Amino acid sequence: MNIHNAIREGTKFLRKNNVKYPELDSELLLAKVLRKEREYLILNLDKNVNEDNLKDYKDLIEERSFGKPIAYLTKKKSFWNSEFEIREGVLIPRPDTEILIQEALKILKFKNQSSILDIGVGSGCILLSILREKPFSYGTGIDISNKSINLSNINAKKLGILNRVKFVKTDVDNFYFGKYDLIISNPPYIKNNEIKYLENDVKNFEPKLALDGGLDGTFKILKIIKKASFLLKKNGKLILEISKDQKTSVTKLLKKEGFYINKTRKDYAQNDRCIISSKI
Repeated sequence: MNIHNAIREGTKFLRKNNVKYPELDSELLLAKVLRKEREYLILNLDKNVNEDNLKDYKDLIEERSFGKPIAYLTKKKSFWNSEFEIREGVLIPRPDTEILIQEALKILKFKNQSSILDIGVGSGCILLSILREKPFSYGTGIDISNKSINLSNINAKKLGILNRVKFVKTDVDNFYFGKYDLIISNPPYIKNNEIKYLENDVKNFEPKLALDGGLDGTFKILKIIKKASFLLKKNGKLILEISKDQKTSVTKLLKKEGFYINKTRKDYAQNDRCIISSKI
């Protein structure tokens, strides 16, 4: 079977199983199996796929048809200006989270050297993206997941910034090290009774630990705010990703802990997604 027909068969199977982007996913999975870029497939549609590769490709197509996210199958995800290694058990980066990077870089624009803390570091995508843009800054990432800490180290090494970052396995409650110019976090903020309504790709495969924000979705957010009030330097900034319906409740929590609200940002769907505040 040649590349063209393999993609066509994969697309047909995924479409039958209601996968959202069947052709794109088929191309990405075949590119992974062949260890080529997607562009190679488009330019070589008549080339044959050997039997071993075809079997591996069909296995991946079947896994995708059950809803396993494409990033877990390809083991990579593009975010900001880099490609990150991704593994099962670690949250997959979302395009809307790039808004946090935009706001962080605005804050750090006139700072040559800054100290940055990422609470709930996941794959490292937020912290490492900022550090790539700010070559004289240093970062610390914390997470309670061994998988996240290991993956963040892999990504830091891959991006060549392992010497400017350290990752610590700890709960936010037990972290007391350092004073920071910027603290940033994409915490678990989904109400636990709403997780069952998420897309199957998310609720069935991504780690509940990175999604479940407790009864009202702000359980972990409040912990982060309280810790940030201790760890931030005076006038230091806290950037939080939030759910679309949490702007009012999180703003109240921040003000109660003595933070000044600088602004909020909407995501690409025009939902409230990010709050930027200052320690005063």
